[in-house]
Amino acid sequence: MTAIREPWGLSVLGAGSVTAEPRFAEIDLAVDALAATPKESYAEAARVVTQLRAALREHGIPDADVSGSRLRLTSQHSGYGVDRVFKGYGCEATYTVRTHTLDGLEVLVDDLVTAGVNRVDDVRFEVEDKPAMRDEARRQAVAAARRKAGVYAEACGVRLGAVIHIQDVDPESVGGHSHGRRTGGDPEYDGALAPGSVRVEAAVLLGFALLP
Repeated sequence: MTAIREPWGLSVLGAGSVTAEPRFAEIDLAVDALAATPKESYAEAARVVTQLRAALREHGIPDADVSGSRLRLTSQHSGYGVDRVFKGYGCEATYTVRTHTLDGLEVLVDDLVTAGVNRVDDVRFEVEDKPAMRDEARRQAVAAARRKAGVYAEACGVRLGAVIHIQDVDPESVGGHSHGRRTGGDPEYDGALAPGSVRVEAAVLLGFALLP
């Protein structure tokens, strides 16, 4: 038999979500070059970066929508211990590209790979004002918690008093993703690169005093 150790009122969990059509996409990509010497590795990476920039300009993406890192040089090896073999010097540059042309996203990614991009690490669909969406999801979560609390109070023959506890809850922990496959503002994909909709979720734990 389960006992309530500290009876003090009514505690309920509420969840809310808001969806919107995506307005832009962000692509995380990387250029990797491997050569026998640092100079050759830098030169190869710079060559690919030049091609990458040209491909982006062909798609009408301004430099302001491209954020990149400095070239990073590392020694590359394969194997372990006595079997460890030096492969060369690797030069890496990572970029995040923003595009508002969602219909041409697959063509853009294909052209970037053709230009020499080695990795496409992530494609995210986003909206312009996600904080406003999250605020609305929080309002919905509070309203859901209030409705639930009202049902419990009515069923028990008591009245709800003031809210005496408010706790923000990670929506990803609610019911094992029962309120959506992705949480915290991450997009839901519909197909390989189809934008679908962006979903933002929130959850709250409210504590109410009870009146006779």
